[in-house]
Amino acid sequence: MGVRKDLKQAKKRTDLADRATVEITKDHHGAVREARMPALAPKAATGSIADLPFTNAAEAPDAVVLRRKEHGAWQPVTAAAFAREVTAVAKGLIAAGLEQGGRVAVMSRTRYEWTLLDFAIWAAGGRTVPVYATSSPEQIEWIVRDSATRFVVVETAENAAAVATGTADHPEPPRVWQLDDGAVSELTAQGRDIPDDDVTKRRAALTADTVATICYTSGTTGRPKGCVLTHGNLHAEAANTVELLHPIFKEITGQIASTLLFLPLAHILGRTIQIACLMARIELGHFPSIKPEELRPALREFRPTFLVGVPYLFEKIHGTGRATAERIGRGASFDRAHRIGVRFGEAHLDKFLGRGKGPGPGLYAAWALYDLLVYRRIRKELGGRTRYAISGGSPLDRDLNLFFYAAGIIVYEGYGLTETTAAATIVPPLRPRPGTVGLPVPGTAIRIADDGEVLIKGGIVFGAYWNNPEATDAALTDDWFATGDLGALDEDGYLTITGRKKDILVTSGGKNVSPAVLEDRLRSRPPVGQCLVVGDKRPYVAALITLDREDITHWLYVRGMPADTPLSELVRDPRMRDDVQKVVDYANQAVSRAESIRAFTLVEGEFTEENGLLTPSLKVKRHAALTAYAKEIEELYGG
Repeated sequence: MGVRKDLKQAKKRTDLADRATVEITKDHHGAVREARMPALAPKAATGSIADLPFTNAAEAPDAVVLRRKEHGAWQPVTAAAFAREVTAVAKGLIAAGLEQGGRVAVMSRTRYEWTLLDFAIWAAGGRTVPVYATSSPEQIEWIVRDSATRFVVVETAENAAAVATGTADHPEPPRVWQLDDGAVSELTAQGRDIPDDDVTKRRAALTADTVATICYTSGTTGRPKGCVLTHGNLHAEAANTVELLHPIFKEITGQIASTLLFLPLAHILGRTIQIACLMARIELGHFPSIKPEELRPALREFRPTFLVGVPYLFEKIHGTGRATAERIGRGASFDRAHRIGVRFGEAHLDKFLGRGKGPGPGLYAAWALYDLLVYRRIRKELGGRTRYAISGGSPLDRDLNLFFYAAGIIVYEGYGLTETTAAATIVPPLRPRPGTVGLPVPGTAIRIADDGEVLIKGGIVFGAYWNNPEATDAALTDDWFATGDLGALDEDGYLTITGRKKDILVTSGGKNVSPAVLEDRLRSRPPVGQCLVVGDKRPYVAALITLDREDITHWLYVRGMPADTPLSELVRDPRMRDDVQKVVDYANQAVSRAESIRAFTLVEGEFTEENGLLTPSLKVKRHAALTAYAKEIEELYGG
């Protein structure tokens, strides 16, 4: 088993595990109130993130730092070649009129050109304003106007049309280039007469305190706010996570680290991953979709050694494994493999962490059998070489984490926000603790306020919301950022997120309920797609549940039903309701009876970005969903 071998080797290398030691502060009741991790990387004293491609080109010109898909194959891009492309595009932006500190919006799916543009904008002295490729004209209008962006690079003609529609009434609509229509070549041609030295001078003027990017929040609680992040913020995040993780990915496995980036680069996590990869010279590829059915073939082709994803990906990989087993009449065998995997993972982790004896002979034998039958197929789904994965965005179900552990893939959970330049905590290498989101990223402190709110301080914390001093003052107090999330620190400083302050439901009986715990568990099991737990000022907790399209297809196939069976029929099918009830029962195991879901309804629609019920990072817009399904919610309570 790959993970077992890795951990056995790693156990002997305590220097890697003990490089960062958490400092704990308790209150007078003995509860842990603060955890602080010293920095592993020195604070950036000079220069900026814009220097990375040029540093790589000078120190290791022939090193392969990226791979791009061309003519059906992954072609290597060396450090020297990437620096030349960055310079060429930066010169084009300068020729087009980009001033030092000027804003350039990038609206595209994840692709090589996004990374190229990001570094070119910085090299030209500009500030990147990421825009989700799925943004509406109204959203684009707000971001372009609020950030005073003069230039926009889009991916498609459809994106260009959305920008034109959204900014039609602006006094001076932005200039737009389109990637699918030769934007990179156009910019390169436009900048040919600009001396390379102009780029060098622009880059030399940047410091750690220079604004690098204005990232707009996903807008789950209202109009998006622009988070101002500096080059110093980006360096603190990337440099410390590289120092924490890369020695493990590289030294323990003996592999050349590589990853396929499929998270949206408009999301701060994707951005910091690309920076960290260039900083560590980790081979980086891009893929434009997070949809598992599209991503799986790319993973098998690229064969990354580690991944960064969201729980949705791991849930769907697990669900596909189960669906495949059911199709060949081995659904019960997969379920047993899941249970064995959870037991094995828990026992093996206990031994590794010095808390138990480890799996007995019978459990080892069972694990070995299912490694042949099931777990190796899971590894194959992720490309065959993946040993590590990082999951963020929302909590990953603990049992699912343990299942992947038994399958030979250690999933490190993390937690962070746009305001913290992505990860503020991460499960440290060699100290896994499924069910938590880990320890503070080196150089960061986590504090639990009196009301349970998670506060964060450190070099990763942003300095202001763009053009919004009131929101800035509300979020930052003495450099501590109030996240709006609720959590707890254990005796060792590991953080567990228990919910969102604004989302807490208070039943008419006075019981406080965090919907996140229930929703995360509901989404981790088929056939549930998305869900919304309700119950504020109501006598009990209930849930709206949608069905996942892939799960529906499989469910119909197994039962010999027509593939075009109407959804309106399925949501009323007693067998479907029985299957969903089992998932509800599983979710309820995590809470007390007073907090448990007493009723649910299956709704025919979906929660999507297109209908305004999901953010691009796949988070439910609670207020929008409550409004859209007001009638169904009333019916849950006899209305």
